[in-house]
Amino acid sequence: MSSERKYTFLEAKAKLEMLCAVQERCSFELNQKMKSWGIPQNDRDILLSHLVSQNFLSEERFAEAFISGKFKIKKWGRIKIINGLKQKKISDYSIKKGLKTIDSDVYWNQLMHLGANKVKLIKEAKNDYPTRVKLYRFLNGRGYEQSLVHEAVEEILNQIEF
Repeated sequence: MSSERKYTFLEAKAKLEMLCAVQERCSFELNQKMKSWGIPQNDRDILLSHLVSQNFLSEERFAEAFISGKFKIKKWGRIKIINGLKQKKISDYSIKKGLKTIDSDVYWNQLMHLGANKVKLIKEAKNDYPTRVKLYRFLNGRGYEQSLVHEAVEEILNQIEF
C-alpha cells in the first residue's frame, strides 16, 4: 500500500516539526501523513518518538486544543467532541482531562443559545410538536447529551408563544 518514498528521513523530520509548530497535531494524523509519504513503519516510530521527546507533539495539548476549537467555534457538544477525538485515536485519559476545561455554565448557555436561535428558524404554526422534534434532532446532532437537550427544549419552548 505504501507508495514511493517522497522524503528522506531528515526531510520528513523537518517537515513534521514544521507541521507541529504551526498547529497542534495528533500522532494518528502524523502517522497517516508519513504513511502517505511512503515512510517505513520503523522510521515513523522513530520520528514520532522524536516529536514527543522534543515536545512538538503532545496528546493532551492536542485534546485541549481540539476541544476548545470544536466547542467555542463549531459549538459542538461533549458527545460529538468525544467521538471526534476517538476517531483520532486519543486516549480516554486525555479526553477526560480536556473535557474538564469546558465550564458547565458556559456549556448550558451555549446549548440554550443554539436552541433559541434554531427555534426562531423552524417555528411551525401553532403546533409545537414539529418544532420540538426538529429542535431535538438539531441539538442531538450537535452532540449534546440527551438529558440536557430535553431540559433545554422544554425551557426554550415554554418561553416562546406559538
